[in-house]
Amino acid sequence: MDPETEFLSSKRQTGNEWELFKENVRPLKRGRNVDLLNRALKAHTNDQLKKSLLENRRRLIEAIDEYQGDDPLQPWLDCIKWVQEAFPPGGDFSGLVLIYEQCVRAFWHSDRYKDDLRYLKVWLEYVVFGKWCLQTEHCSDAEVIYSFLDANDIGKTHSAYYIAYALHMESKSKMKAANDILNLGISSNAQPKEKLRDAFKKFLARSMRRPNATEEELKEDDLPVRSFGTVLARGEIQRQAIKTFELGRNKLKQDQVHRTPLSIYNDTNMDVMRGHHSKPNTGSNSWHTLGGRAERNKENNAMPAKWTSHKIPQRPVPRIVGAVASAQIEVFVDEECEEETELLRENPLRNFPSNSLPR
Repeated sequence: MDPETEFLSSKRQTGNEWELFKENVRPLKRGRNVDLLNRALKAHTNDQLKKSLLENRRRLIEAIDEYQGDDPLQPWLDCIKWVQEAFPPGGDFSGLVLIYEQCVRAFWHSDRYKDDLRYLKVWLEYVVFGKWCLQTEHCSDAEVIYSFLDANDIGKTHSAYYIAYALHMESKSKMKAANDILNLGISSNAQPKEKLRDAFKKFLARSMRRPNATEEELKEDDLPVRSFGTVLARGEIQRQAIKTFELGRNKLKQDQVHRTPLSIYNDTNMDVMRGHHSKPNTGSNSWHTLGGRAERNKENNAMPAKWTSHKIPQRPVPRIVGAVASAQIEVFVDEECEEETELLRENPLRNFPSNSLPR
């Protein structure tokens, strides 16, 4: 039976929800079941179906709390997979961000799941979902999450961690950092090795195809920036440094003031990769917690208020009692102009010769 006949014989009212709402569907790497997708999208116009989806989600969350088996991560995975299918648009209404955050928080101190590939995939899906929600390719949250995984040794035995981390750094045009991350994964013997080496070969091929102009632009990230944001050239940097040094030395000679020496801070946790810190010690300063997305972006959550409700404090001005009114300003009057005005009133055409007037 062909698909059209099968659809007609099923007596379904519609099967085109995918065509009507496909721009609102978040893509999944594993793909989607069209029947389940149509049913989920039908909830846009069916309140009863929407209530049913919310009730099923509530039962799955309750099943997580009531689970008594040997694998407490599995009910979380089942809940995440169902929510991804039942709420194709994603967004805050699906509650997927909170489920991701609660899941990773529940096991990030468990040694049992630190090397579990399923748990690592939850973290990677959380990163991808955060990028998609914020609608930005260079999501700052992603680098924070990868650094947290590195600091707590989560998923570092799997090649998927290094590949995802390197792809993110490559998307931010940090090619050296991406190369160092892939080399670290190979030297750490992350599994599967073939997948990691294949990703490294593809990365090298993409790096070789990058134009030279782009590479020069990447080098400018390390150049000093002047007050108006213009980047100094290489030769100009040396001249600027020499000039600054000479000015500073001359100023010290002129001042002849003895000050206490300035102590320079040395960051001992800085890794070989520029801009990446090595894993902190296991002491009191270890990175044990990671705030949620709302906490990491709380500076952008200020609600606008009514401007007229705020008053600018005024500086009190003392009043002078019995102030004398200033004298009136005398207006200057040109006597010649006044005389000319009177003559024009008597004869408006006095300045025109008689032969120029029409007859």
